[in-house]
Amino acid sequence: MLVLIVGGEGDLAYRKLYPALFELDRGGHLPAPLRVVGIARHEVTQDEFAERVQRGVVADLAEAGTELKTSDWKRFAARLTYAAADATCATSMQELKQQLFPADSQPPANTAPEELIVYLAIPPNIFAPVCKTLDAVNLAGPTTRIVVEKPLGDDRASFLEINRQLTAVFNESQIYRIDHYLGKEAVQNLLALRFANAMFEPLWNQKYIDHVQITVAETVGAQGRWAFYDAAGALRDMIQNHLLQLLCLTAMEPPATMQADDVRDEKLKVLRCLKPMDASKVRRQSVRGQYAAGAIAGQPVAGYLQEPDAGPTSTTETFVALKTEIDNWRWAGVPFYLRTGKRLPMRFSEIFIQFKEVPHSIFGRAEADAPNSLKIRLQPDDSIQLNLMNKVPGLDTRLPLQSVALDLSFSEVFHDHLSADAYERLLLDVIRANPTLFMRTDEVEAAWTWVDGIRAGWQTSGQRVSAYSAGTWGPSEAIGMLAKDDRHWDGID
Repeated sequence: MLVLIVGGEGDLAYRKLYPALFELDRGGHLPAPLRVVGIARHEVTQDEFAERVQRGVVADLAEAGTELKTSDWKRFAARLTYAAADATCATSMQELKQQLFPADSQPPANTAPEELIVYLAIPPNIFAPVCKTLDAVNLAGPTTRIVVEKPLGDDRASFLEINRQLTAVFNESQIYRIDHYLGKEAVQNLLALRFANAMFEPLWNQKYIDHVQITVAETVGAQGRWAFYDAAGALRDMIQNHLLQLLCLTAMEPPATMQADDVRDEKLKVLRCLKPMDASKVRRQSVRGQYAAGAIAGQPVAGYLQEPDAGPTSTTETFVALKTEIDNWRWAGVPFYLRTGKRLPMRFSEIFIQFKEVPHSIFGRAEADAPNSLKIRLQPDDSIQLNLMNKVPGLDTRLPLQSVALDLSFSEVFHDHLSADAYERLLLDVIRANPTLFMRTDEVEAAWTWVDGIRAGWQTSGQRVSAYSAGTWGPSEAIGMLAKDDRHWDGID
């Protein structure tokens, strides 16, 4: 088996892919004969390549407070190769093929040489020529799997064109569209929480749940990616993939099995049940924001329009808050609030489930104003927090109540089991040919269809971005959107 990383000299490869493969090797999860080959257009010696990979591995281990062991590195380094090759040029790739697969091991000319994983760590605009080249040199056989990163288009039409180019060479079962959020331990645990515990599933519906909040908050700004980010914005960069995938896993019906298509069928149903948002709805149910100068962790930071290489008149949103509903029996009337933004006070991702109040309080309203809630924290620390009402100890005859939290910290409970990085999980699933955590064509298309409706509504209504100071929770309109429903964002009183 061979993992071929196209764009093997890029930031994604050094920062995420090689460290993830190293961890899989260190944990004994990689097949013994698996080789890792990085390719890019420019010349790099094997020693230089290995040194750069090692730096990425050391940095990754340092974040976890671990040092690199010589024996672990030597074992992984033996799998590594770098080759200078142009993945869009058939002649160059034919030479690479001959280099990687000696003549005495070559199969018939019209077949792929072995089980092959091709990771396209490159911009989508060169997916097509790379795929055509792979096909031309017979590296796109039936055992080849191809992994593609977002952004997969900037609307439904462009996604379908990219997908047409991919499916002209590979069939759907060979294409792995990666969303690293789906590889997070807490995201996968959401399925276990819902479908392996009898206490939650009977309550997981409009009869008992008041509303759901999904938040992905970042403290960073454009971070040297201003031009790329400005062409996308928060809606397309985060809502269309990460937040909608979290919404699907939160709202989906129980799949028949954990087989890939059973899970993905249920996610698709959720996307198709999202109520469309036209111009009149986006005025009431969406907020666009753009960060201005402010402070993060006590340090001053520039506004979006003052970032290096910024365009001074950009109207791209760096913050989005949405109110949407899922038009089916389980969720009828339950609002789902989605929120994401850059330069917010804290970095975290969570799903917050607010249950309804008890139908009648025998303790009096003052003590019963904190309905139960469930908070599923996805990052930076995986945890589950269930808030319950409890009597305050003592002899007070009024039986005073207080909301208390039952906390489950994954790192504390599973201290003997290290949580795998998202890319470790997803790369291992590609190696195992398990597509459950990867997006199918119809999922991505349905997500784009819904997001395109919001963008069209913004354009039709002329909805502008509202400024918010870096280090705050976004525009005041986002708080007001929930206040109109007599609700508030979790963590913002």
